[in-house]
Amino acid sequence: MEKFFKLSHYHTTAKQEIIAGITTFLTMAYIVFVNPVMLSATGMERGALITATCLSAAIGTGLTGLWVNAPFAMAPGMGLNAFFTYTVVIGQGATWQEALGVVFLSGVVFVILTVTGVRKALIEAIPVEMRLAVGAGIGLFIAFLGMQTMGLIVANPATLVGLGQFTKPVILGVIGFTVMAFLEVKRMKGGILLGIVVTTILGIIMGEISIPSAVVAMPPSIMPVAFKLDILGALRPALLGSIFSFVFVDLFDSLGTLLACANEAGLIDENGKVEKIDKILEVDAASTMIGSVLGTSTVTTFVESASGIAAGGRTGLTSVTTAVMFILTLFFSPIIGVVPGFATAPALIIVGVFMFKNLLDINLRDLETAIPCFLTIIMMPLAYSISIGIAFGFISYVAIKIFVGKAGTVKPILWVVAVFSFLEVSGLLRKMAMMLG
Repeated sequence: MEKFFKLSHYHTTAKQEIIAGITTFLTMAYIVFVNPVMLSATGMERGALITATCLSAAIGTGLTGLWVNAPFAMAPGMGLNAFFTYTVVIGQGATWQEALGVVFLSGVVFVILTVTGVRKALIEAIPVEMRLAVGAGIGLFIAFLGMQTMGLIVANPATLVGLGQFTKPVILGVIGFTVMAFLEVKRMKGGILLGIVVTTILGIIMGEISIPSAVVAMPPSIMPVAFKLDILGALRPALLGSIFSFVFVDLFDSLGTLLACANEAGLIDENGKVEKIDKILEVDAASTMIGSVLGTSTVTTFVESASGIAAGGRTGLTSVTTAVMFILTLFFSPIIGVVPGFATAPALIIVGVFMFKNLLDINLRDLETAIPCFLTIIMMPLAYSISIGIAFGFISYVAIKIFVGKAGTVKPILWVVAVFSFLEVSGLLRKMAMMLG
Protein backbone atom coordinates (compact mmCIF):
# COMPACT_ATOMS: atom_id res chain seq x y z
CA MET A 1 0.00 0.00 0.00
CA GLU A 2 2.88 2.34 0.76
CA LYS A 3 4.35 1.78 -2.67
CA PHE A 4 1.09 1.92 -4.63
CA PHE A 5 -0.62 4.85 -2.86
CA LYS A 6 2.61 6.72 -1.92
CA LEU A 7 1.46 7.13 1.67
CA SER A 8 4.65 8.66 3.02
CA HIS A 9 4.77 11.19 0.17
CA TYR A 10 1.37 12.48 1.29
CA HIS A 11 2.32 12.31 4.99
CA THR A 12 -0.33 9.74 5.90
CA THR A 13 -0.67 6.14 7.10
CA ALA A 14 -2.80 3.16 6.10
CA LYS A 15 -4.76 3.40 9.36
CA GLN A 16 -5.48 7.08 8.84
CA GLU A 17 -6.62 6.45 5.25
CA ILE A 18 -8.94 3.59 6.23
CA ILE A 19 -10.56 5.68 8.99
CA ALA A 20 -10.99 8.52 6.49
CA GLY A 21 -12.61 6.16 3.96
CA ILE A 22 -15.10 4.89 6.53
CA THR A 23 -15.87 8.49 7.53
CA THR A 24 -16.61 9.43 3.92
CA PHE A 25 -18.89 6.41 3.57
CA LEU A 26 -20.87 7.24 6.71
CA THR A 27 -21.54 10.78 5.52
CA MET A 28 -22.73 9.73 2.04
CA ALA A 29 -24.35 6.33 2.79
CA TYR A 30 -27.78 8.00 2.76
CA ILE A 31 -27.63 7.81 -1.06
CA VAL A 32 -28.07 4.02 -0.82
CA PHE A 33 -31.50 4.64 0.75
CA VAL A 34 -32.54 7.81 -1.09
CA ASN A 35 -31.53 7.01 -4.68
CA PRO A 36 -33.61 3.80 -5.06
CA VAL A 37 -36.68 5.50 -3.56
CA MET A 38 -36.38 8.45 -5.95
CA LEU A 39 -35.64 6.48 -9.12
CA SER A 40 -38.33 3.88 -8.37
CA ALA A 41 -40.91 6.63 -9.01
CA THR A 42 -40.14 6.08 -12.72
CA GLY A 43 -41.25 2.43 -12.53
CA MET A 44 -37.78 0.94 -12.02
CA GLU A 45 -37.50 -1.95 -9.58
CA ARG A 46 -36.33 -0.74 -6.18
CA GLY A 47 -34.34 -3.84 -5.21
CA ALA A 48 -32.37 -3.72 -8.46
CA LEU A 49 -31.76 0.00 -7.88
CA ILE A 50 -30.19 -0.73 -4.48
CA THR A 51 -27.68 -2.99 -6.20
CA ALA A 52 -27.11 -0.53 -9.06
CA THR A 53 -26.54 2.33 -6.62
CA CYS A 54 -24.00 0.43 -4.54
CA LEU A 55 -22.15 -1.03 -7.54
CA SER A 56 -21.92 2.26 -9.44
CA ALA A 57 -20.67 4.03 -6.29
CA ALA A 58 -18.13 1.28 -5.63
CA ILE A 59 -16.84 1.28 -9.22
CA GLY A 60 -16.60 5.08 -9.55
CA THR A 61 -15.00 5.51 -6.14
CA GLY A 62 -12.68 2.54 -6.67
CA LEU A 63 -11.49 3.92 -10.01
CA THR A 64 -10.75 7.26 -8.38
CA GLY A 65 -8.64 5.52 -5.76
CA LEU A 66 -6.80 3.04 -7.96
CA TRP A 67 -6.27 5.08 -11.13
CA VAL A 68 -6.10 8.68 -9.88
CA ASN A 69 -4.87 8.00 -6.32
CA ALA A 70 -7.12 10.73 -4.91
CA PRO A 71 -9.42 10.69 -1.84
CA PHE A 72 -12.70 11.46 -3.65
CA ALA A 73 -15.86 9.37 -3.59
CA MET A 74 -18.44 9.03 -6.36
CA ALA A 75 -22.07 7.89 -6.41
CA PRO A 76 -25.37 8.72 -8.14
CA GLY A 77 -25.73 12.44 -7.44
CA MET A 78 -28.50 14.20 -5.57
CA GLY A 79 -30.24 16.66 -7.86
CA LEU A 80 -29.17 14.66 -10.89
CA ASN A 81 -31.39 11.75 -9.79
CA ALA A 82 -34.22 14.26 -9.25
CA PHE A 83 -33.65 15.62 -12.75
CA PHE A 84 -33.72 12.05 -14.13
CA THR A 85 -37.01 11.21 -12.40
CA TYR A 86 -39.06 14.38 -12.27
CA THR A 87 -37.88 16.27 -15.36
CA VAL A 88 -36.88 13.70 -17.98
CA VAL A 89 -39.26 10.83 -17.16
CA ILE A 90 -42.27 12.34 -15.38
CA GLY A 91 -41.99 15.84 -16.87
CA GLN A 92 -41.00 15.11 -20.47
CA GLY A 93 -42.68 11.73 -20.75
CA ALA A 94 -39.54 9.76 -21.59
CA THR A 95 -39.28 6.13 -20.57
CA TRP A 96 -36.74 5.33 -17.87
CA GLN A 97 -34.83 3.34 -20.49
CA GLU A 98 -34.55 6.48 -22.64
CA ALA A 99 -33.53 8.48 -19.57
CA LEU A 100 -30.68 6.02 -18.97
CA GLY A 101 -29.70 6.56 -22.61
CA VAL A 102 -29.65 10.32 -21.99
CA VAL A 103 -27.36 9.76 -19.00
CA PHE A 104 -25.02 7.58 -21.07
CA LEU A 105 -24.83 10.16 -23.86
CA SER A 106 -24.16 12.94 -21.34
CA GLY A 107 -21.20 10.89 -20.11
CA VAL A 108 -19.93 10.55 -23.70
CA VAL A 109 -20.25 14.32 -24.22
CA PHE A 110 -18.50 14.92 -20.88
CA VAL A 111 -15.55 12.77 -22.00
CA ILE A 112 -15.34 14.59 -25.35
CA LEU A 113 -15.46 18.00 -23.67
CA THR A 114 -12.70 16.95 -21.27
CA VAL A 115 -10.25 15.41 -23.75
CA THR A 116 -10.72 18.17 -26.37
CA GLY A 117 -10.26 21.06 -23.95
CA VAL A 118 -13.76 22.45 -24.56
CA ARG A 119 -14.52 21.77 -20.90
CA LYS A 120 -12.06 24.47 -19.87
CA ALA A 121 -13.58 27.00 -22.31
CA LEU A 122 -17.09 26.19 -21.05
CA ILE A 123 -16.05 26.67 -17.43
CA GLU A 124 -14.46 30.02 -18.22
CA ALA A 125 -17.45 31.19 -20.29
CA ILE A 126 -20.19 30.60 -17.72
CA PRO A 127 -20.20 33.17 -14.89
CA VAL A 128 -19.46 31.85 -11.41
CA GLU A 129 -22.73 33.32 -10.11
CA MET A 130 -24.76 31.27 -12.62
CA ARG A 131 -22.97 28.10 -11.59
CA LEU A 132 -23.77 28.84 -7.95
CA ALA A 133 -27.39 29.64 -8.81
CA VAL A 134 -27.84 26.25 -10.45
CA GLY A 135 -26.63 24.53 -7.26
CA ALA A 136 -28.87 26.66 -5.05
CA GLY A 137 -31.86 26.06 -7.34
CA ILE A 138 -31.36 22.30 -7.29
CA GLY A 139 -31.15 22.49 -3.50
CA LEU A 140 -34.50 24.28 -3.34
CA PHE A 141 -36.01 21.81 -5.81
CA ILE A 142 -34.97 18.64 -3.98
CA ALA A 143 -36.03 20.14 -0.63
CA PHE A 144 -39.46 20.71 -2.20
CA LEU A 145 -39.45 17.08 -3.39
CA GLY A 146 -38.57 15.95 0.13
CA MET A 147 -41.48 17.86 1.62
CA GLN A 148 -43.81 16.35 -0.99
CA THR A 149 -42.57 12.80 -0.42
CA MET A 150 -42.96 13.27 3.32
CA GLY A 151 -46.54 14.52 2.85
CA LEU A 152 -45.76 17.83 4.50
CA ILE A 153 -46.64 19.68 1.28
CA VAL A 154 -49.60 18.49 -0.81
CA ALA A 155 -51.58 19.61 -3.87
CA ASN A 156 -54.17 22.32 -3.26
CA PRO A 157 -56.71 23.21 -6.00
CA ALA A 158 -56.93 26.82 -4.83
CA THR A 159 -53.23 27.63 -4.31
CA LEU A 160 -51.49 24.75 -6.22
CA VAL A 161 -49.70 23.64 -3.04
CA GLY A 162 -50.54 23.70 0.64
CA LEU A 163 -49.73 22.18 4.03
CA GLY A 164 -50.66 18.51 4.38
CA GLN A 165 -52.35 16.77 7.30
CA PHE A 166 -50.16 15.62 10.16
CA THR A 167 -50.60 11.88 9.78
CA LYS A 168 -48.27 9.34 11.42
CA PRO A 169 -45.86 9.22 8.42
CA VAL A 170 -45.71 13.04 8.29
CA ILE A 171 -45.01 13.26 12.03
CA LEU A 172 -42.31 10.61 11.72
CA GLY A 173 -40.78 12.50 8.80
CA VAL A 174 -40.73 15.72 10.82
CA ILE A 175 -39.07 13.88 13.71
CA GLY A 176 -36.50 12.45 11.28
CA PHE A 177 -35.76 15.89 9.91
CA THR A 178 -35.35 17.26 13.44
CA VAL A 179 -32.91 14.47 14.33
CA MET A 180 -30.88 15.02 11.16
CA ALA A 181 -30.81 18.78 11.62
CA PHE A 182 -29.65 18.43 15.24
CA LEU A 183 -26.90 15.96 14.36
CA GLU A 184 -25.70 18.04 11.41
CA VAL A 185 -25.63 21.21 13.52
CA LYS A 186 -23.53 19.26 16.03
CA ARG A 187 -21.31 18.19 13.09
CA MET A 188 -21.74 14.51 13.92
CA LYS A 189 -20.40 12.20 11.20
CA GLY A 190 -23.19 10.31 9.44
CA GLY A 191 -25.93 12.55 10.84
CA ILE A 192 -28.21 12.05 7.83
CA LEU A 193 -27.71 8.27 7.91
CA LEU A 194 -28.45 8.14 11.64
CA GLY A 195 -31.60 10.21 11.09
CA ILE A 196 -32.84 7.71 8.48
CA VAL A 197 -32.14 4.81 10.85
CA VAL A 198 -33.91 6.48 13.81
CA THR A 199 -36.96 7.34 11.68
CA THR A 200 -37.16 3.80 10.31
CA ILE A 201 -36.96 2.28 13.82
CA LEU A 202 -39.71 4.62 15.02
CA GLY A 203 -41.77 3.61 11.99
CA ILE A 204 -41.43 -0.06 12.95
CA ILE A 205 -42.41 0.69 16.57
CA MET A 206 -45.50 2.65 15.43
CA GLY A 207 -46.57 -0.09 13.00
CA GLU A 208 -45.90 1.89 9.82
CA ILE A 209 -43.12 -0.42 8.59
CA SER A 210 -42.91 -4.20 8.49
CA ILE A 211 -39.91 -5.80 10.18
CA PRO A 212 -37.56 -7.27 7.55
CA SER A 213 -37.50 -11.07 7.39
CA ALA A 214 -33.69 -11.06 7.34
CA VAL A 215 -30.79 -8.74 8.05
CA VAL A 216 -28.20 -10.16 5.67
CA ALA A 217 -28.89 -11.67 2.25
CA MET A 218 -27.46 -11.93 -1.23
CA PRO A 219 -27.85 -8.65 -3.17
CA PRO A 220 -31.02 -8.27 -5.28
CA SER A 221 -30.57 -9.00 -8.98
CA ILE A 222 -29.53 -5.99 -10.99
CA MET A 223 -30.93 -7.40 -14.24
CA PRO A 224 -34.35 -5.62 -14.12
CA VAL A 225 -32.52 -2.30 -14.70
CA ALA A 226 -29.05 -3.23 -16.02
CA PHE A 227 -28.30 -3.00 -19.76
CA LYS A 228 -31.78 -1.58 -20.40
CA LEU A 229 -30.68 1.87 -21.62
CA ASP A 230 -32.23 3.08 -24.89
CA ILE A 231 -29.56 5.19 -26.60
CA LEU A 232 -31.41 5.58 -29.92
CA GLY A 233 -34.55 6.75 -28.10
CA ALA A 234 -32.45 9.26 -26.17
CA LEU A 235 -31.32 10.86 -29.44
CA ARG A 236 -34.76 12.20 -30.32
CA PRO A 237 -34.81 16.03 -30.49
CA ALA A 238 -37.03 16.48 -27.44
CA LEU A 239 -34.32 15.01 -25.19
CA LEU A 240 -31.24 16.79 -26.60
CA GLY A 241 -31.64 19.66 -24.13
CA SER A 242 -31.68 17.15 -21.27
CA ILE A 243 -28.32 15.75 -22.37
CA PHE A 244 -26.84 19.25 -22.13
CA SER A 245 -28.44 19.83 -18.72
CA PHE A 246 -26.99 16.58 -17.34
CA VAL A 247 -23.53 17.52 -18.64
CA PHE A 248 -23.78 21.05 -17.24
CA VAL A 249 -24.94 20.07 -13.77
CA ASP A 250 -22.50 17.14 -13.46
CA LEU A 251 -19.57 19.25 -14.67
CA PHE A 252 -20.05 22.08 -12.22
CA ASP A 253 -21.14 19.81 -9.37
CA SER A 254 -17.89 17.84 -9.72
CA LEU A 255 -15.77 20.92 -10.34
CA GLY A 256 -17.20 22.70 -7.30
CA THR A 257 -16.46 19.68 -5.11
CA LEU A 258 -12.90 19.38 -6.39
CA LEU A 259 -12.13 23.06 -5.92
CA ALA A 260 -13.64 23.04 -2.43
CA CYS A 261 -11.72 19.97 -1.25
CA ALA A 262 -8.45 20.09 -3.21
CA ASN A 263 -6.63 22.52 -0.93
CA GLU A 264 -7.20 20.49 2.22
CA ALA A 265 -6.40 17.28 0.35
CA GLY A 266 -3.01 18.67 -0.68
CA LEU A 267 -3.81 18.55 -4.39
CA ILE A 268 -2.87 22.16 -5.19
CA ASP A 269 0.41 22.54 -7.10
CA GLU A 270 2.87 25.45 -6.88
CA ASN A 271 0.92 27.34 -9.56
CA GLY A 272 -2.31 27.15 -7.60
CA LYS A 273 -3.90 24.61 -9.95
CA VAL A 274 -5.67 21.43 -8.87
CA GLU A 275 -3.52 18.38 -9.56
CA LYS A 276 -5.13 15.41 -11.33
CA ILE A 277 -8.30 17.40 -12.05
CA ASP A 278 -8.54 16.13 -15.64
CA LYS A 279 -8.13 12.52 -14.53
CA ILE A 280 -10.78 12.90 -11.84
CA LEU A 281 -13.25 14.45 -14.30
CA GLU A 282 -12.52 11.66 -16.79
CA VAL A 283 -13.32 9.09 -14.10
CA ASP A 284 -16.47 11.07 -13.30
CA ALA A 285 -17.60 10.89 -16.94
CA ALA A 286 -16.67 7.21 -17.30
CA SER A 287 -18.53 6.40 -14.07
CA THR A 288 -21.63 8.13 -15.43
CA MET A 289 -21.52 5.90 -18.52
CA ILE A 290 -20.95 2.78 -16.42
CA GLY A 291 -23.74 3.77 -14.02
CA SER A 292 -26.23 4.21 -16.87
CA VAL A 293 -25.38 0.72 -18.15
CA LEU A 294 -25.89 -0.69 -14.65
CA GLY A 295 -29.22 1.14 -14.40
CA THR A 296 -28.84 4.33 -12.38
CA SER A 297 -28.71 8.09 -12.90
CA THR A 298 -25.58 10.22 -13.27
CA VAL A 299 -22.63 9.27 -11.05
CA THR A 300 -20.75 12.31 -9.80
CA THR A 301 -18.10 13.38 -7.30
CA PHE A 302 -19.64 13.73 -3.83
CA VAL A 303 -18.99 16.81 -1.73
CA GLU A 304 -19.17 14.51 1.32
CA SER A 305 -15.63 13.50 0.33
CA ALA A 306 -14.65 16.56 2.37
CA SER A 307 -15.49 14.68 5.58
CA GLY A 308 -12.96 11.95 4.81
CA ILE A 309 -10.36 14.51 3.78
CA ALA A 310 -10.96 16.36 7.05
CA ALA A 311 -10.38 13.04 8.85
CA GLY A 312 -6.94 12.75 7.24
CA GLY A 313 -7.62 11.15 3.85
CA ARG A 314 -4.98 12.12 1.30
CA THR A 315 -4.63 9.20 -1.13
CA GLY A 316 -6.63 6.71 -3.15
CA LEU A 317 -6.63 4.29 -0.21
CA THR A 318 -9.35 6.47 1.30
CA SER A 319 -11.47 6.00 -1.84
CA VAL A 320 -10.77 2.27 -2.04
CA THR A 321 -11.93 1.89 1.58
CA THR A 322 -15.15 3.77 0.79
CA ALA A 323 -15.68 1.55 -2.29
CA VAL A 324 -15.30 -1.60 -0.18
CA MET A 325 -17.91 -0.25 2.26
CA PHE A 326 -20.39 0.15 -0.60
CA ILE A 327 -19.75 -3.46 -1.67
CA LEU A 328 -20.37 -4.72 1.88
CA THR A 329 -23.59 -2.67 2.02
CA LEU A 330 -24.99 -4.77 -0.82
CA PHE A 331 -25.45 -7.68 1.57
CA PHE A 332 -27.73 -5.65 3.87
CA SER A 333 -30.37 -5.06 1.20
CA PRO A 334 -33.24 -6.52 3.31
CA ILE A 335 -32.83 -3.64 5.77
CA ILE A 336 -32.41 -1.04 3.04
CA GLY A 337 -35.49 -2.35 1.23
CA VAL A 338 -37.88 -1.62 4.11
CA VAL A 339 -36.79 2.02 4.58
CA PRO A 340 -39.86 4.11 3.61
CA GLY A 341 -40.15 7.41 1.78
CA PHE A 342 -40.97 9.35 4.94
CA ALA A 343 -37.60 8.27 6.39
CA THR A 344 -35.54 9.27 3.35
CA ALA A 345 -37.49 12.45 2.50
CA PRO A 346 -35.97 14.49 5.38
CA ALA A 347 -32.54 13.72 3.90
CA LEU A 348 -33.60 15.53 0.71
CA ILE A 349 -34.45 18.62 2.74
CA ILE A 350 -31.12 18.59 4.60
CA VAL A 351 -29.13 18.11 1.38
CA GLY A 352 -31.22 20.90 -0.12
CA VAL A 353 -30.09 23.19 2.70
CA PHE A 354 -26.44 22.32 2.00
CA MET A 355 -26.84 23.12 -1.70
CA PHE A 356 -28.85 26.31 -1.09
CA LYS A 357 -25.89 27.75 0.83
CA ASN A 358 -24.40 28.56 -2.59
CA LEU A 359 -26.63 31.63 -2.47
CA LEU A 360 -24.22 33.24 0.01
CA ASP A 361 -21.58 33.68 -2.69
CA ILE A 362 -23.87 35.38 -5.24
CA ASN A 363 -23.80 39.19 -5.44
CA LEU A 364 -27.54 39.88 -5.39
CA ARG A 365 -26.99 43.65 -5.19
CA ASP A 366 -26.05 43.65 -8.88
CA LEU A 367 -29.36 43.23 -10.75
CA GLU A 368 -27.59 42.09 -13.92
CA THR A 369 -26.56 39.07 -11.86
CA ALA A 370 -29.49 38.86 -9.45
CA ILE A 371 -32.28 38.57 -12.05
CA PRO A 372 -30.94 35.55 -14.02
CA CYS A 373 -29.81 33.87 -10.79
CA PHE A 374 -33.21 34.40 -9.20
CA LEU A 375 -35.02 33.02 -12.26
CA THR A 376 -32.70 29.99 -12.30
CA ILE A 377 -33.43 29.25 -8.66
CA ILE A 378 -37.16 29.97 -8.51
CA MET A 379 -38.16 28.30 -11.80
CA MET A 380 -36.79 24.90 -10.81
CA PRO A 381 -39.39 24.16 -8.10
CA LEU A 382 -42.16 26.22 -9.73
CA ALA A 383 -41.80 24.60 -13.16
CA TYR A 384 -40.92 21.28 -11.49
CA SER A 385 -37.93 21.06 -13.79
CA ILE A 386 -34.20 21.60 -13.27
CA SER A 387 -33.58 22.06 -16.99
CA ILE A 388 -36.28 24.73 -17.30
CA GLY A 389 -34.68 26.63 -14.40
CA ILE A 390 -31.29 26.48 -16.11
CA ALA A 391 -32.85 27.56 -19.41
CA PHE A 392 -34.62 30.60 -17.92
CA GLY A 393 -31.40 31.62 -16.20
CA PHE A 394 -29.24 31.60 -19.32
CA ILE A 395 -31.85 33.16 -21.58
CA SER A 396 -32.36 36.04 -19.13
CA TYR A 397 -28.60 36.45 -18.60
CA VAL A 398 -27.92 36.89 -22.34
CA ALA A 399 -31.04 39.05 -22.83
CA ILE A 400 -30.02 41.45 -20.05
CA LYS A 401 -26.51 41.78 -21.49
CA ILE A 402 -28.05 42.68 -24.86
CA PHE A 403 -30.43 45.24 -23.34
CA VAL A 404 -27.70 47.03 -21.36
CA GLY A 405 -25.34 47.14 -24.32
CA LYS A 406 -22.91 44.49 -23.08
CA ALA A 407 -23.57 41.78 -25.66
CA GLY A 408 -19.87 41.82 -26.53
CA THR A 409 -19.00 40.51 -23.07
CA VAL A 410 -20.99 37.31 -23.66
CA LYS A 411 -18.60 34.59 -24.81
CA PRO A 412 -19.49 32.53 -27.93
CA ILE A 413 -20.11 29.31 -26.00
CA LEU A 414 -22.64 31.10 -23.81
CA TRP A 415 -24.59 32.18 -26.92
CA VAL A 416 -24.80 28.51 -27.91
CA VAL A 417 -25.99 27.61 -24.39
CA ALA A 418 -28.63 30.36 -24.59
CA VAL A 419 -29.91 29.05 -27.95
CA PHE A 420 -30.23 25.51 -26.56
CA SER A 421 -31.99 26.97 -23.52
CA PHE A 422 -34.44 28.85 -25.74
CA LEU A 423 -35.23 25.67 -27.66
CA GLU A 424 -35.85 23.89 -24.35
CA VAL A 425 -38.29 26.55 -23.16
CA SER A 426 -40.01 27.04 -26.53
CA GLY A 427 -40.59 23.30 -26.73
CA LEU A 428 -42.37 23.44 -23.41
CA LEU A 429 -44.44 26.42 -24.55
CA ARG A 430 -45.51 24.51 -27.68
CA LYS A 431 -46.72 21.62 -25.53
CA MET A 432 -48.69 24.02 -23.36
CA ALA A 433 -50.25 25.66 -26.45
CA MET A 434 -51.30 22.28 -27.80
CA MET A 435 -52.89 21.38 -24.47
CA LEU A 436 -54.80 24.69 -24.34
CA GLY A 437 -55.84 24.37 -27.98
